[in-house]
Amino acid sequence: MHLRTVAHVLPAHELNMGAFRVYQPLPTQRVDQIDPFLLLHHFGPFEVEAGGRDPLDLGPHPHRGFEPVTFLYQGAIRHRDSRDNTGHLRGGDVQWMTAGRGIIHSERGSKDFMETGGTVEGIQLWVNLAPADKMVQPRYQDLKTDDIPTVDLGGGAQVKIVAGNLNGTQGAAQTHTPINAWQLTLPPGATAELPVPESHNLAAYLLDGGIATGGGFDYAARTLLYYRNDGTGIQLTNTGNGEARALILSGEPIGAPVVSHGPYVMNSQTEIMEAMRDYGKGKFGFYVEE
Repeated sequence: MHLRTVAHVLPAHELNMGAFRVYQPLPTQRVDQIDPFLLLHHFGPFEVEAGGRDPLDLGPHPHRGFEPVTFLYQGAIRHRDSRDNTGHLRGGDVQWMTAGRGIIHSERGSKDFMETGGTVEGIQLWVNLAPADKMVQPRYQDLKTDDIPTVDLGGGAQVKIVAGNLNGTQGAAQTHTPINAWQLTLPPGATAELPVPESHNLAAYLLDGGIATGGGFDYAARTLLYYRNDGTGIQLTNTGNGEARALILSGEPIGAPVVSHGPYVMNSQTEIMEAMRDYGKGKFGFYVEE
């Protein structure tokens, strides 16, 4: 395997999102997207008090033109949308939502979790849709941790294949363009070598620190590594004393113009204006609380 080299090291910066903070390594001033990946938010870990106020309460809001994906590492979240989908995520679960032509949804801490309290941690990723798929029908995929295939890499290293394919194991999610989304876990001292299609753009988000690449550099937690398209795979080694986690993302670039405004991601300013108009006319459906 010819290892790819790192083009950009993108440390996450803190953003206030209402009652809680997120860490954002993408987009940045240097890198506005890693086509087809548009945005990555790492929230938590933080503690929720039993019976306290819900810091995760993201009330009904619209999306069009892309796919918001939530990887929940700890805690419990309830999803509800205008297509009459309800999802209850617990630690290890993933929700892959295709906004397509338009959807309204909310995300909140689940009722039982808010009653007992606990730790919350997760990642929200925005995946772009190609121009031909911008106006597809919305879709909601509720992927339970037990249904996400796991590949054993040896030495205790494991990868959960959320989307794409690794060594013949097919991921759980259906995607509109070729995408790999792998959740890597490395015990202390373990090394993982992961093949990646040469045509894919590639990034690795390090949730935990003490991870080194094949080039010998050691990186801190909450860092996104953006790789050059100069090899057939990557190598990551846990140089720390505890378990290390990384989210590996690769995808076939779409190569289309990206124009975004708040919750809409389209290909032109005209399409953004149409999205705002259609939302105002009720064309995204109607959100009904349970």
